[in-house]
Amino acid sequence: MRASICSYRECKKKDSSAKVILPTPAGELWNQEMARTFANGQSEDGQASNRHYIILCPHYEGYDERILSIVDYKISLGKYILTGGELPALIIIDSVVRLVPGVLGGEQSADIESFSDGDNLEYPQYTRPEDFRGMKVPEVLLSGNHGEIAKWREEHSGKVE
Repeated sequence: MRASICSYRECKKKDSSAKVILPTPAGELWNQEMARTFANGQSEDGQASNRHYIILCPHYEGYDERILSIVDYKISLGKYILTGGELPALIIIDSVVRLVPGVLGGEQSADIESFSDGDNLEYPQYTRPEDFRGMKVPEVLLSGNHGEIAKWREEHSGKVE
């Protein structure tokens, strides 16, 4: 997956099978499952597809309804309105690209984080120093006991309500 800026027609000349995304409040609510599907290059029916997408970025009051004739996916990021489609485009791009193998470094990095398995929330994260303003890293995480650490992480993972 490679990002480039071009007009719709120029992009379609480069890849006529590229799918067109329109960020719009009237679209399907974007989620991690959709990001994974796009990153894997699958179509809605689960069939293999390419991973080339064209993201349209309408401004202010929306878009001319006739544009829908070229749109494959209408995507909403939530119940709010922005001044343009650039921020939704960046969010869509970032959430998809980070799932492409090799982008994050560790192959399992994206598999063990929030929303990687439905509505799960990842366990709390801690870094150094071990004591920050009187707040300490839980002892079990410093123990080196991988079994106990895994148990702690499981107990402290949550679900979106």
